[in-house]
Amino acid sequence: MYQHRNWQGALLDYPANKVVCVGSNYAKHIKEMGSATPAEPVVFIKPETALCDLRQPLSIPSAFGEVHHEIELAVLVGSTLRQASEEHVAKAIAGYGVALDLTLRDLQAGLKKAGQPWEKSKGFDNACPLSGFIPVAEFSGDPQNIELKLVINGEVRQQGNTSDMIHKILPLIAHMSQYFTLRAGDVVLTGTPEGVGPMRSGDKLEVTLAGHGISTRVL
Repeated sequence: MYQHRNWQGALLDYPANKVVCVGSNYAKHIKEMGSATPAEPVVFIKPETALCDLRQPLSIPSAFGEVHHEIELAVLVGSTLRQASEEHVAKAIAGYGVALDLTLRDLQAGLKKAGQPWEKSKGFDNACPLSGFIPVAEFSGDPQNIELKLVINGEVRQQGNTSDMIHKILPLIAHMSQYFTLRAGDVVLTGTPEGVGPMRSGDKLEVTLAGHGISTRVL
């Protein structure tokens, strides 16, 4: 069973809850997907059962077509946010980590074409591999200006900077809190830069957040 941890692997005293995500938050990713830039954040939820530990070998489904990687900055919520201001959001953030928003791309494309919700393509079991979190007090640098990088089998697949987000961290989470109450232990995913693509069984992954790295592999 997944439990939140710090970057070094020690357990954190927060329950594992829902994951609130934003799509289409980097312009170059919108372009590569052939999408239009939305007027406001595109928000969706992954259930707690989607969470898994990024440090462990990743298990991905094989029966629904391609599974794509989307590297994202993850934000751990430390206290309740309901219709919150950006100031309240800033005080409620407990830490920062990195996640893979795994997506059943073929399934998602079919759901989009039919005008149906994405949940089956985004919220399946183990669809949110998550690192440990660096507590805010220990996080060096500006989370709104840090590099995300994903290397697969020695090849850089995704590399971007959180400064390129269309909807920035604090206003994004404040916007989410207008619709969903965020509680301690909830995680917010903030969108992915360009370079998304398929993952295969046997792939070796190196995930980097602001110079902090994690290695893992796909079963």
